Amino acid sequence: MPQITVDYSEPLAEAFDRRAFALALHEEVVATAKAKPEACKTQFRRTEDTTVGAESEGHAVVHVWIGMLTGRTTETKNQLTEAVLELVRTHVKPVEGLALHASVEVRELDDSYRKFDA
Repeated sequence: MPQITVDYSEPLAEAFDRRAFALALHEEVVATAKAKPEACKTQFRRTEDTTVGAESEGHAVVHVWIGMLTGRTTETKNQLTEAVLELVRTHVKPVEGLALHASVEVRELDDSYRKFDA
């Protein structure tokens, strides 16, 4: 915890500094949501196909899911969401001919969430 997944459109592969983003994201999650640095885990998934509305070209998407244990206020989650959107702006360089659509969801993990470290 937190479990973070970042989906991003393939045309952003060279424009998205994923390592720097993940490190900055972990710092933000620690500062805003009081998570432990060693608990932050981020996975990136490159998506090949993106369609926005009726268009399958000219658009790119970055969507960040942050799953955390219960206990954060709505205000904290909203603050984290806004900060993460700003990190996307900072770590994704503009790509000519692409409109970037960025979004973030901070959600609580279900009570069934379990983990182990080996």
